[in-house]
Amino acid sequence: MTPAKPSLDLLRSLTDEHVLRALLAERQLTRAQIAARTGISKPAVGDSVARLAEAGLLRDTGERTTGRGRVGTYYALADDLGTALVVSIGHDGAVAEAVDVFGEVLARHVENLGRPVRPRKVARALRKAAARVAADAGPLRLAVVSAADPVDRATGKLVHLPDSPFLLGELSPADVLAPTVAGPVTVDNDVNWAARTEQAAGDFAYLFLGEGLGCAVVADGEVRRGHAGLAGEIAHVLTRGADGQATTFIDVFADLGVRQPDSTTIDVAALRTAIKSDDVLDTLAEAICGVLLALVTVSDPELIVLGGPWGPDVLDAVSDRFAQLPRHVPLRAPRATDSPALTGARDEAVRALRSAVLTVSP
Repeated sequence: MTPAKPSLDLLRSLTDEHVLRALLAERQLTRAQIAARTGISKPAVGDSVARLAEAGLLRDTGERTTGRGRVGTYYALADDLGTALVVSIGHDGAVAEAVDVFGEVLARHVENLGRPVRPRKVARALRKAAARVAADAGPLRLAVVSAADPVDRATGKLVHLPDSPFLLGELSPADVLAPTVAGPVTVDNDVNWAARTEQAAGDFAYLFLGEGLGCAVVADGEVRRGHAGLAGEIAHVLTRGADGQATTFIDVFADLGVRQPDSTTIDVAALRTAIKSDDVLDTLAEAICGVLLALVTVSDPELIVLGGPWGPDVLDAVSDRFAQLPRHVPLRAPRATDSPALTGARDEAVRALRSAVLTVSP
């Protein structure tokens, strides 16, 4: 049987994609340089450049090659391909950024949220921050949102679970941002986004220790969100408490006196002071090891990253104790320490924006 030949339209589409990818990688190139980098013939590249320029996806930069030989024209992606909105909703406020296809931050705005945090307040802050960056950076084609709260997988709504320390209620970021963003709005919790910046191994767990508690499980390179999107909500995992009795993980912090008054939020400053006591540090390390043992038993990771604001502070004590257990894996501090959740969301926004550009047909 003679295999079917690809259609001319398909070949043109594949050529156009290779041309766009080359310019995404190197920003500006001549037609000869594109041909050399893609292995596509110069005539085919020339036709593709003409199509893409006519469609408004490429532009002549006005720069020309110098020296001997035929003068070449440098082409680059058009300036009006749109931007992506990246949003982080957390204890430090609502942060909004506009990024382009190269990952450059074109605009940034921060709205303080204060305490307590309720849905109406967050919605107002989101609308204001998104409008500000859109005014500075132009049309927003899509959005990626990181939130310090559980996220319903089916609806993308932030949901309030018992002992959730951040948003006191439910909120749909997609509905809030719909008037400002032309395309899809992707929402996930901050721990999952932070874990995506650490994917040095195919199977690992990322334990977040901060004002709140969370965990991301990565298997085969993918974050496992669970049936409802609530995988990794570890506050109520049973572990060993200060008195040696079984208790929920979140209650250990109440017993140690390091919770915020009238709140389920962990007082990070008080905790850092408290763990200067060997007894408190031992108690906390024992409790964390109980959670880690559950993670190892259920998900069988290659390693565990101890992240969050105070995770690295207890890494040595937890590692020493965990290594004594029958089942254990290596622990390490996170590689990304500067706003890892925002970084993970930004990376996804750039990937999605590039995909949107590559799928546009002239």
